[in-house]
Amino acid sequence: MIHPDRFKDKVMVVTGAAQGIGRGVALAAAAEGAQLVLADRSPLVHETAQEAIALGAQVIVSEVDLETWAGAAALAARALEDYGRIDILVNNVGGTIWAKPYEEYEEAQIEAEIRRSLFPTLWCCRAVLPAMIEARNGAIVNVSSVATRGIYRVPYSAAKGGINAMTASLAFEHAQDGIRVNAVATGGTEAPPRKVPRNPQPLSEREQVWYQGIVDQTKASSHMHRYGTIDEQVAAILFLASSEASYITGTVLPVGGGDQG
Repeated sequence: MIHPDRFKDKVMVVTGAAQGIGRGVALAAAAEGAQLVLADRSPLVHETAQEAIALGAQVIVSEVDLETWAGAAALAARALEDYGRIDILVNNVGGTIWAKPYEEYEEAQIEAEIRRSLFPTLWCCRAVLPAMIEARNGAIVNVSSVATRGIYRVPYSAAKGGINAMTASLAFEHAQDGIRVNAVATGGTEAPPRKVPRNPQPLSEREQVWYQGIVDQTKASSHMHRYGTIDEQVAAILFLASSEASYITGTVLPVGGGDQG
C-alpha cells in the first residue's frame, strides 16, 4: 500500500539498500516522495538507486562499509553535503552469517556476527545524531529481529538484543531533542535469493539440518505459522518513520505473525 507524498521533502537514509528489506524500504519510500540516500557496501545498491529514480525519486548513493565508524561518518557527511539535513534514518544492515549451536561457533565467527548485525546500527546512529539534534527533528528506525528468542544463532540474537536496548535508551535520551527512535523486530521473511550471500560457503549436511531447525522454529513460533513478506516488514518500518507515528518512540514493534521475540 502506497501513501503518496507521505515522505515529500523528507531526506531518508536507508542502509543495506542493495537487496531484501532495505531495497523494499527504498523503493516504497521513493514512491512516497522521499529524497533518498542509499547505502550499501555492494555495488548492487546502484541498481536499487536506478529503480528508485525511475519512480521519480531524487537519489544519491553511498557505497560504504558500515561495519566501520569511517563508513558511517562518510555516509552522514555525504547526506549532509548533498541535502543539508537528515530527517530519517533506517538502519537495515545485518543478518545471520552462520546457523549453528552456540558451542560450534569459532571466536572469529562470533565477532563477525556482532560486527555485521550490531555495529552498523551503533555507528550510523552516532553519525546522524549531531545533525538531528541541531535540527531538533528526526526519526530513526532500527531493524531488529524476533530472533532474540530463537535457536542456532546466539551471536546474531545478542546483536539484535543490543539494538533493542539502544533503541530504548536513545529514545529516552533524545526525546527532548525532537528525535524519535523505534525498532521493527522482523520475523522470518520470504525474500528472493541473495545476490551477495552472507556466507558464500556451501552448507555442510550438518549445517543444512541446523538451518532447517531455524526455519521450523520460526514458523512454529509465529501464530500464523508462516514467514512474512518484504512488503509486510516495509509497511511497519515506514509507518514508524512517518509522522503518523509522531507519538511513538522507544518502541520495538514485533512483525512476526504474533511471535513477540
